[in-house]
Amino acid sequence: MKKISIVAIFAATAIASTGVLPAHAALTTLTPGVITIGTDDPAYGPWFDSNTPSNGKGYESAVAYAVAKQLGYPATKVKWVKASFNSVIQPGKKSFDFDINQISITAERSKVVDFSTGYYDVAQAVVTVKGSSIEKAKKISDLAKVVLGAQVGTTSLTTINSVIKPSKKASVYDTNDLATAALTAGQIKGLVVDLPTAFYIAATAKNAVLVGQLPAQAKAEQFGLVLSKGSALTAKVSAAVDALRANGTLKTIADKWLANVGGAPVFTK
Repeated sequence: MKKISIVAIFAATAIASTGVLPAHAALTTLTPGVITIGTDDPAYGPWFDSNTPSNGKGYESAVAYAVAKQLGYPATKVKWVKASFNSVIQPGKKSFDFDINQISITAERSKVVDFSTGYYDVAQAVVTVKGSSIEKAKKISDLAKVVLGAQVGTTSLTTINSVIKPSKKASVYDTNDLATAALTAGQIKGLVVDLPTAFYIAATAKNAVLVGQLPAQAKAEQFGLVLSKGSALTAKVSAAVDALRANGTLKTIADKWLANVGGAPVFTK
């Protein structure tokens, strides 16, 4: 007897009941009929809300559900799993169909994972505490004189080393939460993160203030959805992101969740 796949049975049932093949029926996902999305824990604002990715609140949660819908998966067919930042950008088998976690697209990372097209254009920024020696810094050179910190493996750390080029070695932390704690404890003078996260830290961490943002680089930095290297879903996920950008959905989501993080002074050289 010919073996019939679960996907085929699912598709046949859907056609029988509705007369239409669901958009996601042709997709090969970890769990047939379900799209599995990964992100880190904690998942914090303004990207997520209340450390609950499944509630649809926050920029990245909303984007994830919009991408899933574009692929043919309603919210009831979305499953969330925890995946640390470092595990996502390392080679190997993944526990998700795609991951969303403020991960910038880089050539180096693209050697071991796939990226969708960019869903968010990134600016790097610096946070300090009230009364610090860089609170009123205006130039990049002002930042180069102090100890700065960033999360390990991030483009924020790359920005410290390649753009700011401090005279003192940067401190590196496993998570932004640990880096923020080091900042408020006085262990570092400044923390480099993406701009929306900088606004969030400035609004929630004790005595934290946003100093400014780094100038845009020649090639715009973008966040991308991460997939396993060679994933059969990459092209389809990219097409979904492109469609959401083209029809204005990404802008609408950004206006809702990132409306208060638009501007910050730009450091001069």
